[in-house]
Amino acid sequence: MISIWLEFPNDLLNELDEMSFRIIETGRVIKAKTRPIVIITSNNEKELPDAFLRRCVFHYIEFPDEELMRRIVNVHHPNIEENLLNQVLKKFYELRSINTLKKKPSTSELIDWIAVLLRFGITEKRLAEEIPFLGSLIKKEQDLVELDRVTQQGAYETAPRRSYY
Repeated sequence: MISIWLEFPNDLLNELDEMSFRIIETGRVIKAKTRPIVIITSNNEKELPDAFLRRCVFHYIEFPDEELMRRIVNVHHPNIEENLLNQVLKKFYELRSINTLKKKPSTSELIDWIAVLLRFGITEKRLAEEIPFLGSLIKKEQDLVELDRVTQQGAYETAPRRSYY
């Protein structure tokens, strides 16, 4: 068992090979009785090494279209008004359409953004004019800068005037 932590993919490969891992803080070793099946998801944050990928089965899941996203949102926010949901999804997919963003807002950010909008009583009328709490959707400073650039060029359909409250 390796005691030096190199990097997650390599550590994971090693521990899967040995079928055990050590909890550094307690010194406890956990050993598998049977070979585990591991499911790994990715947010494309970093490239995984070829040695790691060779041991994986790749399955691509397409990003939800608006209808599926509407159903997902309704699971988390079943009482959201239809007009507000329409405006929220319009803004969300407009932001996602900006191909130059490094990290496009995801389903998780959408769910969190809606929670904030509902908590503060944001109306669909206000959403038509601006994007309140943009920091719930956009997580990188360079993407905020890019959004400002795209807005100034007029390439963005509705100006995402920022509002922090």
